[in-house]
Amino acid sequence: MTKSRAPDRPPTERPVSADEKALWQKVMGTVRPLPRGKGRDKPPVPPVPPPVARAQPRTPLPRPVATPPPTPKPPAEPPLEHGEAPGLDKRTRLRLRRGHVEIQRVMDLHGLTQAEAHRALVGFLESAQAAGKRAVLVITGKGLTPGSGVLRAAVPRWLNEPALRSMIRAFSHAAPKDGGEGALYVLLRRKR
Repeated sequence: MTKSRAPDRPPTERPVSADEKALWQKVMGTVRPLPRGKGRDKPPVPPVPPPVARAQPRTPLPRPVATPPPTPKPPAEPPLEHGEAPGLDKRTRLRLRRGHVEIQRVMDLHGLTQAEAHRALVGFLESAQAAGKRAVLVITGKGLTPGSGVLRAAVPRWLNEPALRSMIRAFSHAAPKDGGEGALYVLLRRKR
């Protein structure tokens, strides 16, 4: 059984009515030919066919690159307190507190502003660690009145900042012979 085919025409085309045919004939009656020589010397431009979408050859998708899982950040180190250091053996801790360590370098922060002292301390500790030094003395001064001293309060905070904390194993007030409450022994980690 064969199906009857519809005539080849676009699906939107419909039959023309009698009124439309009459209107067309009326309009065609008003058309006048162009004067000779004008507009006839150029051949008509053929209409540009709409671009045909070509099927692009499918390129295989790139294989996803296996990225390694992100490395976990090491846990933040606990803040250091005077004379206390997690993981430091008792003997070393007592030697540090009593001043029985060989001081290999000294930094005196007297007379510096906080900003100058901070920069100087960071540079001093970095260079001492790079040179393989383990124990250094940082002199802050005691301040004008007991319990005061801007640098005396600031240096322990600075030593706990992440940039410096990673270099420092422990710190403690110095023995009276080395400056007492106005100085700190700082035990540096070995450079890896």
